[in-house]
Amino acid sequence: MTVSVLTLTRNRRPHLLNLMESLRQQTRKPDELVIACMQPAIEPDLPEIGIPVRQFTVPGEALPLAAARNRAAEAATGETLIFLDVDCVAAPGLVARFTDACAQTDGFFLGEVLYLPGGAIDGALDFDALDAVGIVHPSKPDMPRAGLRREANTGEFWGLSFAVRKATWQRLGGMDERFIGYGGEETDLAARLDPAGVPLYWTAGARAYHQHHTVHVPPLPHFDAILANARRFHAKHRRWCMDYWLGQFADRGLIDWDPAGDEIVARRRPTPEEMAAARQPDSVRFS
Repeated sequence: MTVSVLTLTRNRRPHLLNLMESLRQQTRKPDELVIACMQPAIEPDLPEIGIPVRQFTVPGEALPLAAARNRAAEAATGETLIFLDVDCVAAPGLVARFTDACAQTDGFFLGEVLYLPGGAIDGALDFDALDAVGIVHPSKPDMPRAGLRREANTGEFWGLSFAVRKATWQRLGGMDERFIGYGGEETDLAARLDPAGVPLYWTAGARAYHQHHTVHVPPLPHFDAILANARRFHAKHRRWCMDYWLGQFADRGLIDWDPAGDEIVARRRPTPEEMAAARQPDSVRFS
């Protein structure tokens, strides 16, 4: 099966260059890298990594995450699509393992992600060193030792690192582009897997490493988008998503929200001081 790796970027050039270097070191190189640039211009002077690299811009002041993923998938020539967040670098076996999984059966395939501290990548990629300092997100289950393990809860889907056959992505209709900005588009896609009869699997051997960036707890810089997308998700599925963040907003008096109710009432927007206080030190790797 031919394979396309897809990534999205907005002003993350150092992270993108590390991702590209990790693709150069794959045991099974992808047939292409497709980059959707959510910024005014494509990235200049990208390095040669031994595979074709194509990039294009996707307009939108608010992060057009769903639209950018859809444009990347449409542009991809591969029968297998590997979506890799620009903050990630791929362990040398990631492409081979995801490709084997997609050839074995139909579904969405999730890989393991280890979160790195700041400064973990300084110069050449040292995967043994990254294994030593990377940690898994505490909310994620253990990975299978080998092969695939079916995940009954499709709500476990996350967009950092996953693979799917292009035909299956097209059958689902990709991501709903009505979700604009941060939050909701991945959970919406996950909610459509069971009705479409598309299984979700954890995939042994498809490891990625999440490069550090600043974390806000709660994610107040995305306050408006989270509220809009939570309302959009509820209108579509009659339940809430991003409950954890909505609860944090409610605890701070920013919104009135009852998890059993049908609406969110915005009381006020976070102040610049509140947003600054939500910024976490570099020792915090995830929210």
